[in-house]
Amino acid sequence: MFPKENRLKKTKDFDKVFSKGRSFKKRLFILKKNKNSFGFSRLGFIVNKKVSKKAVVRNKTKRRMRETVKNLFPKIEKGWDIVLTALPGIEKEEFGELKKNIEEILKDAEILK
Repeated sequence: MFPKENRLKKTKDFDKVFSKGRSFKKRLFILKKNKNSFGFSRLGFIVNKKVSKKAVVRNKTKRRMRETVKNLFPKIEKGWDIVLTALPGIEKEEFGELKKNIEEILKDAEILK
């Protein structure tokens, strides 16, 4: 689990990233990033009903995304607000493929050191 300071929770924080942030898209994800004024990065995850109507599947997907990013978090540059949105089809992917895709999209966004 991420410390509270590293989580995007408030709607206004998500809205700020969506309105001012830059987008990157891979096969399974859309990543939005926006510079923040803090000395640390914050992350938010979105898995909507287009992925699955079942909350169990959406929550499992979100847990898998969080676990992957948690392992990569020390390599992520500081000072970013990041929103990672899952796209339909992600629920069928294996954990290794999920990890590979998250790492690739973070590299494309030039957030990973």
